Amino acid sequence: MFDYVIESRQEGIPVVAAYLRVSTDKQTVLNQKSEVLKFCRRQDLEITLWCMETVSGTKKEDERELGILLHKLQQDDVLIVTEVSRLSRKMVNIINIIHQSIERGITIYSIKEGYRFDSSINSQVLAFAFGLCAEIERTLISQRTREALARRKAQGVVLGRPKGSMGISKLSPFEEEIKELRRAGLSFYKIADRYGVAPETARRFYLRRILKDRRKCRYGRR
Repeated sequence: MFDYVIESRQEGIPVVAAYLRVSTDKQTVLNQKSEVLKFCRRQDLEITLWCMETVSGTKKEDERELGILLHKLQQDDVLIVTEVSRLSRKMVNIINIIHQSIERGITIYSIKEGYRFDSSINSQVLAFAFGLCAEIERTLISQRTREALARRKAQGVVLGRPKGSMGISKLSPFEEEIKELRRAGLSFYKIADRYGVAPETARRFYLRRILKDRRKCRYGRR
């Protein structure tokens, strides 16, 4: 929910936006709003746009109003959050938002941690450290997934699709692992490199198989 409309910006005057997020209707953004106002008084900033929503932080920014906000912000604009976890609950998503914002000349303030992400060297070093953490997180997810699949195989669970099934793919035995890697934000290019296939093969497998299975779960088999 946007309190003001960005299109009403005055020419040459940057937008100062605050993004507030809670996960459930039982929570309130009032505490976050209070923190933002106190921060702005210290920094001599004035909020020109409030964006508030109730949504899980595990969703990607494109699936939230945050994505709309980021798309509309321009060079020299400012985005303020009370803490980086308001942007996302997944490190890789946070890194993507930070990197894209820096490249577009948008400054992000995170009040609780005292971070300022902009084009400065210090910010780029900090963003690199975040990126390293994200890469470690992806590796750990991949490792946990492989271990879980190995345990299932040891228990006699047949992984992948039955032999002779229609449309069988080299990636079929790794379907669960690929799901986790995509949830962690790994690109189709990196997934393809991991399994020795073309990026388009990985993309088609994910879209045709995994998303199709999700639709079946949603609507039920007929």
